[in-house]
Amino acid sequence: MALTEIMSRNSVEIDGFAVVDSVISSTEIEVWRELVAGIEGRGVSKRESIFAIRNLLDVPEIRDMARSLAVRNLIEPTLGPNCFAVRGIFFDKTPDANWKVPYHQDLSIAVREKIETPGFGPWSEKAGAVHVQPPTAVLEKMLTIRIHLDDTDEANGALRVIPGSQRLGKIESGHVAREAEQGEVAVPVVEGGAMLMRPLLLHASSPARNARHRRVIHLEFAGTELSGELEWLNRV
Repeated sequence: MALTEIMSRNSVEIDGFAVVDSVISSTEIEVWRELVAGIEGRGVSKRESIFAIRNLLDVPEIRDMARSLAVRNLIEPTLGPNCFAVRGIFFDKTPDANWKVPYHQDLSIAVREKIETPGFGPWSEKAGAVHVQPPTAVLEKMLTIRIHLDDTDEANGALRVIPGSQRLGKIESGHVAREAEQGEVAVPVVEGGAMLMRPLLLHASSPARNARHRRVIHLEFAGTELSGELEWLNRV
């Protein structure tokens, strides 16, 4: 295991996140920018001025990215060799879609169909897909990689996080604001770099203060199957 992978795994376990530079090359960045521009006409959600392309794992090139060594080498040290991608979303902040996200945890997963299962709930629907909140044990076996196609800093909406908050499990909505006072950290990422984060990590972002893009390919991975007859919507 390379030193970068060891350091990333340690940071993810302790702080709930890590930043890795040069995950994709400058040439690859341009390829991915063109690819995303080509699929913006389908699967686009602009709910409440949020720009997002959902169901990204339906795109063959994105599935290839999820299977690539560059990505797997960062995910597997934490989740193990049998992990798989379960969801992909593309985010951007533009003058027309420049949103604020308050502190929250990523608590929902996408599944093939609604099957009432002990420990799973509440249920919802997003972009035509069934979503549910799983038990904490499932979320603790997940890891997200956010691959940045642009330099991202506080001026164009970089994530802010509360280090170590993933160790608190699911935080009741009424207690999130209190936990968010424990010392936030802004997480800048250079273009071609990636941020790894646990879904239970408290995170937020502010509106961009300039017109620069903040294009991010967001891939969620899981290291466990679901209970009973429930199935992940995607398994790449």
